[in-house]
Amino acid sequence: MKPSRRALALLLPAAAFAPLTGALRAQEQPTVRVLAPSIDPGSQAFYARDEGFFRRVGLNVEVSTQNTGAAVAAAVAGGAADIGQSNLTSIASAHERGLPFVLIAGANRFAWQQHQNVLAVAPNSPIRTANDLIGKTIALPGVKNITEVALDAWLDQRGVAPGSIKAIELPMSSMADALNSGRIDAAEMTYPELADALEKKTVRVIGYPFEAIAMEFLAGAWFTTATWAKAHPDQVRAFAAAMTMSADWANKNPNLSARILERATGIPLNPHSPRVLFARTLDPAAMQPVLDASAKYGLLKATFPATDLIYRAP
Repeated sequence: MKPSRRALALLLPAAAFAPLTGALRAQEQPTVRVLAPSIDPGSQAFYARDEGFFRRVGLNVEVSTQNTGAAVAAAVAGGAADIGQSNLTSIASAHERGLPFVLIAGANRFAWQQHQNVLAVAPNSPIRTANDLIGKTIALPGVKNITEVALDAWLDQRGVAPGSIKAIELPMSSMADALNSGRIDAAEMTYPELADALEKKTVRVIGYPFEAIAMEFLAGAWFTTATWAKAHPDQVRAFAAAMTMSADWANKNPNLSARILERATGIPLNPHSPRVLFARTLDPAAMQPVLDASAKYGLLKATFPATDLIYRAP
């Protein structure tokens, strides 16, 4: 005869029973469909899945990946995913266009000490300064998002009109080759691909665009629709708790998280590559510089309080 859960509780020590209870609760929950870009800034969900943080908070989660934040946003807006991760500029732009996105947890944060984002050229390029970029083609991992805002701010602060360059979108994995073949003149790059390019000396760094927004800020977040959040308040709270656990763990265990990220994305990580830092909370003050810069450089019609984006439970 199968023992009851009460009998199991009496037979097993508390430490052994706690994860079992969480797993049973998760199985009773409907599946939460989480979609993340297959890059370091979206990797919290991979860690929460593999390290058991979702189970610990009683969530049954299915994690999938997409190539870009725009594709993630489209899936969440269309109901193909419940929760997604993207950069703040893209989320704010969608909010401005009337899409009912709300932020429920923090994701990657920018800290200047890591130089997580660089403007690079080929090693033998004559380009040295912002003025040398006038009339040139610069590749970005995504246009009309935070990387374009950062480039515009960096150029502007050096007296170069953002409209004087041509920005194109290019996969990060193609940028070093495109620079060295002369197909582009400069590229805004980040890790993990940047680490390999720097180690092989296939690129040369001429600037740090993200630092033109602010020296520290929240760059990305986890979001859902207001309708889904209102209908699933328990899942929203549990997901936010799992993301805090994931942030704490990933910030302390970069080598272990690298193995999980490699398995999840299929992209090898250079062991010397700096890793993304994650925010434990949604801090409006850390979000506001991104919204202000996005408005200043035309990716938003006007800035607005960061608190307007954050979900508030009834």
